[in-house]
Amino acid sequence: MSTVFITGGTGFLGSYVIKELVERNYSVRAIRRSNKIPFFVSSEILNKVEWVDGDVLDVVALEEGMKNVDTVIHAAGKVSFLKKERTEIFKTNIEGTANAVNAALAQNVKRFVHVSSVSALGRTFSGEQVNESKKWQEGKFNTSYGISKYRGEIEVWRAIGEGLNAVIVNPTIIIGYGDWNTSSCALFKSAYEEFPWYTTGINGFVDVEDTANAIVQLMESNINGERFILNGESASFHQLSDMMAMAFGKKSPHWQANRFLSGIAWRIEKIKSVFTGKPSILTKESAMLALTKTYFDNSKILNALPGFTFTPLQQTIERACKSYLENL
Repeated sequence: MSTVFITGGTGFLGSYVIKELVERNYSVRAIRRSNKIPFFVSSEILNKVEWVDGDVLDVVALEEGMKNVDTVIHAAGKVSFLKKERTEIFKTNIEGTANAVNAALAQNVKRFVHVSSVSALGRTFSGEQVNESKKWQEGKFNTSYGISKYRGEIEVWRAIGEGLNAVIVNPTIIIGYGDWNTSSCALFKSAYEEFPWYTTGINGFVDVEDTANAIVQLMESNINGERFILNGESASFHQLSDMMAMAFGKKSPHWQANRFLSGIAWRIEKIKSVFTGKPSILTKESAMLALTKTYFDNSKILNALPGFTFTPLQQTIERACKSYLENL
């Protein structure tokens, strides 16, 4: 089988993409910033990876890593809603993506899969259904993360115009078993620690293993110059928190945070973070996001990949919570 080069291979989604590739007998080369290996994917899997030291801001490491590979999966990205990390978010998600596609063009890579986000499509507040044709609109509901992913996508579309054979995926909020101190996995930690606030905002959620599977299937397809929303199921954050709390045997959140109370809640969490030294669970941007209501249409990916299905949200949560409890 051919060799696949992946960025972000030590991240939450990237680790599961590696697992999917190795299980399909691909040779995998991945870039990493440190020797820290994810604990939530089998070491037997990760030991089969050829690791390259560097990151997406290291142009030389990218070009070296892409030598003699057929395919690149660009899964590296900075997910954060902290204002102080805005510069890093932009450098990683925009400049890093530009570096990745430029290196792929320079190395004549035959296939490129870019992991974007539904945040790159923009946000709505009134319950709109979003599909792949949605155009970006400037607005107050767009987070720094969303802006960075939108601008990163522009670099990919530019490279496609220059001849790169590429496909883009736009996952909703990815959930599953991982490091619950980072990314969307922190939702599980919040539920386990009985975080008291909830909102009635609605978003899409997708199983991390389903996401990895769809990425590899698209990589193997002949589809070029298209984007696909990856969304398993839409639910309110209140419903999500309740399902997680129930699976953990914990108390469900009991304080509803409307727009006014959300403003109070994120400020309280910010003050707590100053004293504890831990990043705030709730920030101004994440509080705003949790109030929006957006439904995502997943029909395009289901039509493109016959036989592919998404895992029900309840099943994903129960399986992930079981793994978290077993590894406390």
